[in-house]
Amino acid sequence: MSRIGKLPIPVPNGVKIDIDGQMVTVSGAKGSLQRRIHNDVAVAFEDNIIHVSNRNDDGNASAFRGLTRTLINNMIVGVAEGFSKVLMIEGVGYKASVSGSTLTLNVGYSSAKDYPLPKAVTATVEGNTKIVLQSIDKELLGLTASKIRQIRKPEPYKGKGIRYENEHIVRKVGKSGGK
Repeated sequence: MSRIGKLPIPVPNGVKIDIDGQMVTVSGAKGSLQRRIHNDVAVAFEDNIIHVSNRNDDGNASAFRGLTRTLINNMIVGVAEGFSKVLMIEGVGYKASVSGSTLTLNVGYSSAKDYPLPKAVTATVEGNTKIVLQSIDKELLGLTASKIRQIRKPEPYKGKGIRYENEHIVRKVGKSGGK
């Protein structure tokens, strides 16, 4: 039984909700998001509160209820406040720059790696080694940050590479010379 799905979703002022069958549209100050929800889940909006309920008593319906509630809540928070992720670059000579919608990474390869950013994601680089990604779509933001991290994952000996800001890299001890 989903405990998260039972919770009501409060809608802040300035956010407009439109429910048309299984399509939910959320509009706010930062933009608009749209998502089709699962057929086993029903969404009701009244008095600035959204309630998510099951259409049948199936185990999968309960799981989709919790998922749908979280997705709708993320849409509301996204259009009202937005989301951000911070990536850190570590390594001698490693740096990043942004020009337009292209993120250019110099991370130890023979040539710079260009990563085209999706339209809904913006990036800023602070001090050549701190990348701040911002978007109203939490799912797209996480996917973009993950793909950027995959360009040069942190290695376990010196920690060189691209990592999330709060990520802890477990370091390995290097080889010890024979005595």
